[in-house]
Amino acid sequence: MLDDLTKKRINTLRQILVGKLPDPKAQVEQITNGLIYKFMNDMDEQSVSMGGKSTYFSGEFQKYSWKNLMDTKTSGVEKIKLFSEAIEQMYTNENLPELFREIFKNSFLPFKDPSTLNMFLKEINEFHYSNSEKLGDAFEYLLSFMGSQGDAGQFRTPRHIIDFIVEIINPQKNETILDPACGTAGFLISSYKHILNQNTKKNLGDGLTASDRKKIGENLNGYDISPDMVKISLVNMYLHKFTNPKINEYDSLSSEDRWNEYYDVILANPPFFSPRGGIQPHNRFSIKSIKAELLFVDYIHQHLKPNGRAGIIVPDGVIMQEGNAYTDLRKNIISNSLKMVISLPPGIFNPYSDVRTAIIILQKNIKDSNVLFGEIKSDGYNLNKTRNPIKDNDLPEILSSIKDKKFNNKFFAVDRKILLKTKKYYFLPPIKEISLDDKKYEYRKLTDVIEFVRGVTYKKSDEVFENGQKILRANNINLDGTINLEDIKEISKNKKLKPNQRIKKNDILICIASGSKKHIGKVTFFEEDTNYYFGGFMGVLRAKNINAKYLYYILSGKKFNEYLKDVIRGANINNIKFETLNNFKLPLPLFKEQEFLVRKINQIEDKIKSENEKINEFKNNIIKEVEKIWN
Repeated sequence: MLDDLTKKRINTLRQILVGKLPDPKAQVEQITNGLIYKFMNDMDEQSVSMGGKSTYFSGEFQKYSWKNLMDTKTSGVEKIKLFSEAIEQMYTNENLPELFREIFKNSFLPFKDPSTLNMFLKEINEFHYSNSEKLGDAFEYLLSFMGSQGDAGQFRTPRHIIDFIVEIINPQKNETILDPACGTAGFLISSYKHILNQNTKKNLGDGLTASDRKKIGENLNGYDISPDMVKISLVNMYLHKFTNPKINEYDSLSSEDRWNEYYDVILANPPFFSPRGGIQPHNRFSIKSIKAELLFVDYIHQHLKPNGRAGIIVPDGVIMQEGNAYTDLRKNIISNSLKMVISLPPGIFNPYSDVRTAIIILQKNIKDSNVLFGEIKSDGYNLNKTRNPIKDNDLPEILSSIKDKKFNNKFFAVDRKILLKTKKYYFLPPIKEISLDDKKYEYRKLTDVIEFVRGVTYKKSDEVFENGQKILRANNINLDGTINLEDIKEISKNKKLKPNQRIKKNDILICIASGSKKHIGKVTFFEEDTNYYFGGFMGVLRAKNINAKYLYYILSGKKFNEYLKDVIRGANINNIKFETLNNFKLPLPLFKEQEFLVRKINQIEDKIKSENEKINEFKNNIIKEVEKIWN
């Protein structure tokens, strides 16, 4: 377990580097180099103290020893020269094991400030290889700051989600395990810790023999296309006592060199992003596609041994995207291996991405007639950019339901034959295969499916400039339904407000009074609980027996807008009364159909967001090309 002192030292190292290296990944690389450099020195000193010789800092590399580097007689400029040369040349040191040479490969010092380096080395000096049992946890804590390799669609998987998937898959000490897009080796480390816990009597892992531990090290395998991530994975494995970790730089989708290697367990959060022009895969995949997420799922499915198991995080497109490659892949997996689908809440990868995802659990040649479906609405952290801990957490309940086969509204079974009869083989609980346009739905009054709450009324004298209760008003809702938090009114905390006038998760905020017809009825949706209240010209609609997001899409649509215009036509002050809401009727599909429709709309919104990001990138490239003229 990470102790506070080690955590503080990691934070100090990052703070020292942040002025020169704002990119967290660059900070991790430099701290990694510094730690390994120091540990080589510690091992040399240990060897000398036992009557041996220095190995790593010997011969032409003796001048780079930690002792020389930290000598008070060595000037700041000399330290820069020594350290910079050392990490650039260390790859050629024949006395280093191959693991260490790989770690220093292509390394360099990206700054030349003696003061920064001196502070950095002093803090590194506080780490000792003799304390290496703490260093694995320290390094994982350091990696938590890396976040995203956004251009490659790689997002660091939250540790608790990794552990959740590993707990479901339950890897064993004698099983071969692969992560074909291993990143920082999080799934491999979690699998190792799981095996230790499964083989504990009194002390952690004391049920494993030396032979068992050696075999586990040989069984853990990782591939990554990025040499930087391979380096970080190697260090992570090394600091968890794996002296010869099997992490390889390898393109799982374009290379055939390792195609004939098969595994008992495969765990992955593969990249969701395909480069412009798509992937260029070889011809041994079962589907024709250039989409990375599809190819990775197909790769994993094909590389499981008979009865092998896999846990994969996939974007929503794999679950329900239409298209031949998607449907062919889903049909094959449902027929042969789909065991479980667990939907994850949007925002699980915040603050780096709000892409919608799910976990699919595969078991090759599965005999179970049912496919299990689970839904996680909360993972123990809020889903906004801060991702702070909260009490709500569905993970333990889902794990318990899986273990005990307890079915409820969050975890249930669907007959595999039913999934195979659907047209597109969606990894979703099926709804009737009908066109929504052709379906005749029951219509209900809006007031039958909502609780309507009016906003806070207050006087000018209640307003304060700061440290008050924040109030959202009509100007805080943009016409496109987004939220504008630039101009927030605050009222004194002396004024007591009702708890139900605080905006909560799944609330729909609506403008119910305005002097402008274009603002009346505009709505916005809140994915999370907030600390905001809402003003007197505003109302909140809280869904009852209806999907809240489905209701939001209905109220932000054309029909509701036209209805309001007809009702308030001719009035000087536009005002939505309770009777106005009561007289509006809306179609009410089955709850599963509402969820299905919401997911399809969300998918379209994600596509729009992705395309807008590409458009902005093109615009920025135009600006850059023009700016070159001024240089």
